[in-house]
Amino acid sequence: MEIASKSQGRSWQEDVFEILKSADVRHVVYVPDAGHSVAINRAVEDENIHSVVCTTEEEGIGYLAGAWLGGERGALLMQSSGVGNCLNTLALPACGRFPLLMVVTMRGDWAEFNPWQNPMGQATEAALRLMGVLTWRADHPEAVAPLLHGAATMAFNGDAACALLLGQQLIGEKQWQK
Repeated sequence: MEIASKSQGRSWQEDVFEILKSADVRHVVYVPDAGHSVAINRAVEDENIHSVVCTTEEEGIGYLAGAWLGGERGALLMQSSGVGNCLNTLALPACGRFPLLMVVTMRGDWAEFNPWQNPMGQATEAALRLMGVLTWRADHPEAVAPLLHGAATMAFNGDAACALLLGQQLIGEKQWQK
């Protein structure tokens, strides 16, 4: 597969940014997250991308709706706990029939030390699907590039709301900082 072979020699974190860039994403909207730090830093450094930090994830959905209406593509990078903040706002792309591409780092789904992350982590995929979002899950580095490419294609060419979930095993076990 061409997408997978392009990612050889790069980390999956670099793949996220490169696939967004190749999909002509001009806006990267995010709430700070260590799992997305490579893509966020690369977006901040890229003069052709508007990187926008949000105070809550649902702000990103509205921002990306405006970007699309202005003729530009964007992506929302967030953690699974932020999906809960977005549920009502996901009606916007459903009713407006515009694309939404989300890349979601998972918490509360494997070896989680913080019990507050577990409820939303366990409900993330089902909640997104209930709101009409198409979802895919990457648990291995080699799956990230082709799955994100496919999600971006379906979002931007099919006016769909799509989310790639980056499993906690992919990101690695988080440790409690003392």
